[in-house]
Amino acid sequence: MIANKVKSYEKIEEYDTEITAILAENYRSIIENLGEDINREGLLKTPERAAKAMQYLTHGYGLNPLEILKSALFTEDHKQMIVVKDIEVYSMCEHHMLPFFGKAHIAYIPNGKIVGLSKIPRIVDAFARRMQVQERLTDEIKNCIQSALNPLGVAVVIEAQHMCMCMRGIQKQNSVTTTSSFNGAFEKNKTRKEFISLITNKLS
Repeated sequence: MIANKVKSYEKIEEYDTEITAILAENYRSIIENLGEDINREGLLKTPERAAKAMQYLTHGYGLNPLEILKSALFTEDHKQMIVVKDIEVYSMCEHHMLPFFGKAHIAYIPNGKIVGLSKIPRIVDAFARRMQVQERLTDEIKNCIQSALNPLGVAVVIEAQHMCMCMRGIQKQNSVTTTSSFNGAFEKNKTRKEFISLITNKLS
């Protein structure tokens, strides 16, 4: 009997060493200016960890959302609404550099072309993993889908909690911000109502 060797999972992360060094030095200065001892055991590697974390949280700058969509376009004669909902969103508020997170709901009505379903969450990440405001993020997703597919209409709704409102300032922990952006067929009340119904109701 031959025993099968199971390879252990290995996570590989790559970061720009020069940018990491620059960011780490800046984080080191921030920590010291806040009054902490940068040589304390728990903080020795914190500047480098924070530098890598910030690069990951903003890796969307290195992605091209339009090319992501164009990489998986297919000709299809389907003219009914396509909805991808409850897409996790994680982004960074550009005003306070604190996270905001929630869900995106996206729909489009094809006009001869459809896109691979996984590409829609991918462009959400590509735009969200940057310094953002929720209003612009919502519009950017809609405009990107419109540019790539030229559909009959696009609808985007994002619901998110903002740590700049929960952890500081007004400190309203249960507040949720909702933004929406519609064009084409979704500017008609009937179509918009169908979309809202689909993203708010559970299918039995």
